[in-house]
Formats: sequence, C-alpha cells, structure tokens
Amino acid sequence: GIRFCDRCQLIKPDRCHHCSVCAMCVLKMDHHCPWVNNCIGFSNYKFFLLFLAYSLLYCLYIAATVFKYFIKYWTGELTNGRSKFHILFLLFVAIMFFVSLMFLFGYHCWLVSRNRSTLEAFSAPVFQNGPDKNGFNLGFVKNLQQVFGEEKKLWLLPIASSQGDGHFFPMRASCEARNPLLANEEQWEEDGIDEEPQGKATLQEMSCVLTY
Repeated sequence: GIRFCDRCQLIKPDRCHHCSVCAMCVLKMDHHCPWVNNCIGFSNYKFFLLFLAYSLLYCLYIAATVFKYFIKYWTGELTNGRSKFHILFLLFVAIMFFVSLMFLFGYHCWLVSRNRSTLEAFSAPVFQNGPDKNGFNLGFVKNLQQVFGEEKKLWLLPIASSQGDGHFFPMRASCEARNPLLANEEQWEEDGIDEEPQGKATLQEMSCVLTY
C-alpha cells in the first residue's frame, strides 16, 4: 500500500523511514549512526560497510605493529616510562575497537546476506499477506549484488555500485507464495480435479493478476 509521511508531507517508498534526528525520510533506512553523524541508508550503506571493514583492518594493523613493543615492555627492555604508557594504551584501544567492530561488521554482513536492514530485523516489513522478514530475500548472491553491485572488482572500492534507485526493490514473494491455495494446485492436477477449458486463465495466472 501507499505510505505517507506526516512530518515530511511526502509519499514514503518501500523500506523508507523517517529519521527524527535528521528530520527527513531516508531511502532504505538502516539506522542513524552517531559515528558518521548521518543516517545509513540506500545511498551510503555500501560505504558504511567498507568503513567498518577498513577500520577492522586498521585496528588489526596497529595491534600487530605495537605487539612487539608490548613484548619488550613485558620483558623489561623498555626504560622510558612514558613510552610504556603509550604502548599499553595504544594496544588496548586497538584490541577493544577491533573486537567491537568485528561484532558490528559481522552483524551487518548477516543482514546483507538476508537483504534486511537493522529496522527490518527488529520490525518485519508488512506485505499483502502480513509481516515477512524474508520478503526482500533474493538469495545470497543477489542480496550481495543489491548492495555491492554486479561488478565484483568494485566491491572493495569506495565507488557507488549499488543496484536500483532506492524507490523500488525486487521481492522474493511470488504469486504462489502469496496465495496458499496455489500450493495444492499440483495435487489437484494429479487427482484430475483441475479440468479447466481452453482459452480461460489458469488459477495461477488469475492470482498473479490479482496480486500485482
């Protein structure tokens, strides 16, 4: 159905939500991120994932390069007290951020594999047959292409390559899934019950027309 935002006085497309912090509707809104002081949605979701991945690698690089100096501190080879504090602080912060970012990045990778946003993970989108968290799930590969695009060489680069325009999204639900009566159509054909005259639309075609 058509959704309307009372605050923006605009029609809200599918997966669009109003952000109270930004005071505007965001296409395919995931969440409002205080780290980047902006909403994460259709236009920057790929860049947010790359930001997490780059930050993970950076924290891992810092921890790996500082670890040898931490060993020297542990064995007593470092004599300067100020340098000891800097090394301990830097290693602790790098490991702490690495662990927290690892959980956050892993959670968003799981969301991408299911083609969900954070809001949709907590509140399932509503279709004609009711709420369905897997309504936009197209399969693992197609879900990745929705965010990163079809060109795999651009996946790890900060270049816009997401599919679509943010207003329309392909849905997993087909006409068979939306009408439970069609689940028994094959059984009707086996039992000889399905005897429709030629020139008339089949039950499946009629359901597709009524659904769409």
